Amino acid sequence: MALHYHCRHCGVNVGSIDNISVSSEQLGFDHLTNDERQEMITYQQNGDIHIKTICEDCQDALNRNPDLHQYESFIQ
Repeated sequence: MALHYHCRHCGVNVGSIDNISVSSEQLGFDHLTNDERQEMITYQQNGDIHIKTICEDCQDALNRNPDLHQYESFIQ
């Protein structure tokens, strides 16, 4: 199993962790609501997990322009 983190706004690959065996509690997924889990986490048939996160560049853009928080994705 591998974890793949991608920015939900720009799609950049933030990072991956290969050959990991951890529980969802160890990853902190248990702190998310069901809606947040469905929105942020995708399980692949091969066991990989894709997680939507926010990269540093997009977080900086959000900090400078708080009105962007209203959009699901602000980079087209």
